Amino acid sequence: MASLVAQASAGRRRKATTTHHRGPSHPLANSFKMVRYAAQEISQEKSARACGSYLRVSFKNTRETAQAVNGMKLSKALTFLENVTTKTMAVPMRRYAGSTGRTAQGKQFGVSKARWPVKSAEHIIDLLKNAEANADGKGLDTANLIVKRIQVNQAPKGRRRTYRAHGRINPYMTNPCHIELILTEASEQVEKASTDKQVRLSSRQRGTQIRRALIEA
Repeated sequence: MASLVAQASAGRRRKATTTHHRGPSHPLANSFKMVRYAAQEISQEKSARACGSYLRVSFKNTRETAQAVNGMKLSKALTFLENVTTKTMAVPMRRYAGSTGRTAQGKQFGVSKARWPVKSAEHIIDLLKNAEANADGKGLDTANLIVKRIQVNQAPKGRRRTYRAHGRINPYMTNPCHIELILTEASEQVEKASTDKQVRLSSRQRGTQIRRALIEA
């Protein structure tokens, strides 16, 4: 019995001596720095921020919805997203447009493919209102806020399984995402001098001009 106790204590001592801790002096201790927001160049005193992590909403639809309101005034972005939830306006699908149907509501953005991602719009509306409340707490002019930056990143996929014929099993995964956005006060804009030169534009360029006019309105 005494020999077994001695062997167990010796094993614990060997295990304790082989354990390595990565303290502050370890070369890998300071190699990874976690940041909360991707945009570090925007001053926190003149901006308001909000973020959502591991949101159970489609990454692709949310990315397209976020890009549609990027650069808009806050009031206009909220109105646009409310219209998306009622399906009176559509979100243009530019990058992730595979298997997306065509609709006439996409013509105002210069595209033919558009969708009505209601769930994505509701999540972004909540974050915009949260950032607006943060701006109000900082004393910023909430009537003059614009969506300076909005970013959507992929989150770890939720792994499930679905059962198929002949005893097969296929993956059945969700694609959640992280959302972060920054609101800032709009700066004074100087009107550009009008030119009489007429330039022939493509449909994509016309859509870009229409989107810029909607943002600046």
